Amino acid sequence: MSNIAIVYYSQGGATAMIAHSVAQGVNDAGAHAQLLSIEPHQLVDGQWHDEAMLARLAAADAIIFGAPAYQGGIAAPFRAFADATTGMWRARSWRNKVAGGFAFSCRSADDKRNTLDYFAALAAQQGMVWADVETSDIEVSVSAGKRHPGEFPAAAVSGMEVDAAYALDPADVIAGKQYGRNVAGMVARLAGEVLESPAALARRAREAAERRL
Repeated sequence: MSNIAIVYYSQGGATAMIAHSVAQGVNDAGAHAQLLSIEPHQLVDGQWHDEAMLARLAAADAIIFGAPAYQGGIAAPFRAFADATTGMWRARSWRNKVAGGFAFSCRSADDKRNTLDYFAALAAQQGMVWADVETSDIEVSVSAGKRHPGEFPAAAVSGMEVDAAYALDPADVIAGKQYGRNVAGMVARLAGEVLESPAALARRAREAAERRL
């Protein structure tokens, strides 16, 4: 079973909700998702520290990044985390892992595009394989209109509250699940695995429970 880590920073809850929906999609596909939240206590004198989390990321088959977009760029706590991964680059611990990313903001799509580009650049520096968006992921409506390639999963909603959970469009939760399934599928294909459908997994779990009765 593939192990897919979702490392994210969330200030107001929206990014965390997307992270959980991505994790559900990963689990629905038959892989194992682990959610890793970047927290304030990990920042000491402006530098991020959590060796245990880095070890869990090194052991993962894929890493999905998530953060809200602030002022046209990446949120500072996530940037601090990324700066602390230099040791991973030196050890090539993330090399050839699958990478993906998602962003949220209440402003223009350019904010999110810059954040997603940052994730892709971080993945490239680490020698990772980027999991892009499939067309099916972006063919849903949000309050600002139809999605466009490069905006997934990022809600473009009105208002000034950054990363507010109440501002999240339900379509982004649906898209998050699909993205999680797609990343899990890509990891499985690269590993030569065959994923079972959620229905098949449920049936196998039910049969196992009946045998224990």
